[in-house]
Amino acid sequence: MRAMILAAGRGERMRPLTDHTPKPLLQAGGKPLIVWHIERLVRAGITDLVINHAHLGLQIEQALGDGSKFGARIRYSDEGTALETAGGIAFALHLLGDQPFAVVNGDIWCDYDFARMPALAAQMQRSQDTVHLVLVDNPEHHPNGDFLLHDNRVISSAPTPRHSALTFSGIGLYRPELFAQIARGTRAPLAPLLREQIAAGKASGEHHRGLWIDVGTPQRLDELDKRLRAPQNARHV
Repeated sequence: MRAMILAAGRGERMRPLTDHTPKPLLQAGGKPLIVWHIERLVRAGITDLVINHAHLGLQIEQALGDGSKFGARIRYSDEGTALETAGGIAFALHLLGDQPFAVVNGDIWCDYDFARMPALAAQMQRSQDTVHLVLVDNPEHHPNGDFLLHDNRVISSAPTPRHSALTFSGIGLYRPELFAQIARGTRAPLAPLLREQIAAGKASGEHHRGLWIDVGTPQRLDELDKRLRAPQNARHV
């Protein structure tokens, strides 16, 4: 299967770090954020990768090359101007094939096991599902979460009053036809598409209880760097 790493964002909250370096190339634990994803995907056997970019995108291509040094094949989708998540995926659709593909945000750090994805993609092919979302516990900066999860289904309303939303990790699995109606080069957010599929009962999901960090600010980047460098966390490196 194929995977796409989203790397086109400007990273405004990370300024001034992103004034001269694209956000996915910022380092934590001794390597760029995006390299952690590439290495984890390759270890899971997912080696056919697509990376989109816009802001300082040439730096990403120069740093990663064709992917061979990681054991991967990397192709790039140069948006010029960032098209938001769904627009960026639609722009790269010709590189992603006609089977379900994985997508991961380039500005997160997560120890999710991508080896789960091929089986989930096969399961998606046997069902009517168009979306599979990896959800995580709500971080302090996003206490209300994004989506509800019940019996491995992402749902629109809480089955019990005490059932609370979880946060979308930025890791998902999608059927390509989900993006087929977005005109290539159009800016389009992902959330409305996801909510449509959830309302239609076509979204499965899972709760990842491992380490997940939205590296959205210099402070969080610094905290992640210290965490990854700590001796007790050597297993993550």
